[in-house]
Amino acid sequence: MKKPTLLFCALAVAGAAWSEPVKPVWDLAATEQPKLLATLKSLVEIESGSTNRAGLDKLSALIADRLKSLGGEVEFIEPVEADVYRMEDTPEKAAGIGRMVRATFKGTGTRKILLIAHMDTVYPEGMGAQQPFRVDGNKAYGLGIADDKQGVAVILHTIAMLQALNVKDYGTLTVFINGDEELSSPASRKLFAQMGREHDAVMSFEGSRIDQDKVALATSGIALATITVRGRASHAGSAPERGVNALYELSHQLLQLRDLSVPERGLKVNWTVAKAGVVRNMIPPGAQAWADIRLLKVSDLTAVEAKMRERIRNKLLPESDVEVKLENRRPPLEATDASRALGAQAQRIYKELGKDLVVDPEPEGGGTDAAFAALETKSPVVERFGLQGFGAHSNNAEYVLVDSIRPRLYLATRMVMDLAGKSR
Repeated sequence: MKKPTLLFCALAVAGAAWSEPVKPVWDLAATEQPKLLATLKSLVEIESGSTNRAGLDKLSALIADRLKSLGGEVEFIEPVEADVYRMEDTPEKAAGIGRMVRATFKGTGTRKILLIAHMDTVYPEGMGAQQPFRVDGNKAYGLGIADDKQGVAVILHTIAMLQALNVKDYGTLTVFINGDEELSSPASRKLFAQMGREHDAVMSFEGSRIDQDKVALATSGIALATITVRGRASHAGSAPERGVNALYELSHQLLQLRDLSVPERGLKVNWTVAKAGVVRNMIPPGAQAWADIRLLKVSDLTAVEAKMRERIRNKLLPESDVEVKLENRRPPLEATDASRALGAQAQRIYKELGKDLVVDPEPEGGGTDAAFAALETKSPVVERFGLQGFGAHSNNAEYVLVDSIRPRLYLATRMVMDLAGKSR
């Protein structure tokens, strides 16, 4: 078991929340709400799909300018080929991956706090015209608004509130916005792990849910398994015996790899896509299949890979060549005592508003960058400090709830105040 951090111990004994809102913070959050909506409009109007480097450059420049205006020491971090974890959908060149923005704010204290979000979206260039930014009642719509431009906006306006309140009790407050999250963070994952290790707490600003006002202590891990079979082509009519049928071998392999799921552990291995053959009258010389893997424990992926490699040694056709490759697309975020303490502190802060906050220890099925930040640290990492939203990855229904802006700004600001050691 990991030993608790000093910050975890402090949170556990703090008893820190007040029975009513901290008026200066609550009042300022109301003032910031329309400003945040204006920021969301600016962010949404710049298309920033993960492979749209020009759009990502434009958006990262806007974010950097805003962070500079708030007093941060800002730098762009370009993807470096040596640090890129290559997967099947990773851009061919590192230069095609969006750059990162990091801003550092120096305080008078000792604690180091990291705030993270991402600026890239899943949408191809040109789709923005189909869903421009608009506000309809309690819903603010726009492509990428829930995933995750709201997170960027909440961080920007949390920093603005901290500056207005003259909160500088932290040692270092770091903001990190990456541009490759929707590609499973091939260029930023190494830096996330490093920064997670260097900070005392990490707050990640993916959105909360419209039907459940919450923060999350766990997210699912995501992996991809690829099995490749190489056989030998031959004429299917005149000389099939000279061939080595890769489709037969693949079928054999899939049947013996079909039972790797362990539902009680949250481990799900499902073969979902396959292809084989060239033309109808040729013995197929090659075949491939892909499996979607979801997991809750980092160690489970190693175990699955070992089982796969052991089982594929049993071949139907001895002359075939069979190999399996696993991509660790995103590790799981696992709940810890430290993150539970930080989640409980968030609940106490929300109670100041008379609101109930769910602290969810169970993953929902998706993965986020918070897991990379947690890989090499014992410090707390908590996800979903962003606005309540809906419709991520949809083309006409992505929105955030306007009335979640004020309480979420209050929550994020008060969390930083408590983490930094700011007294009332």
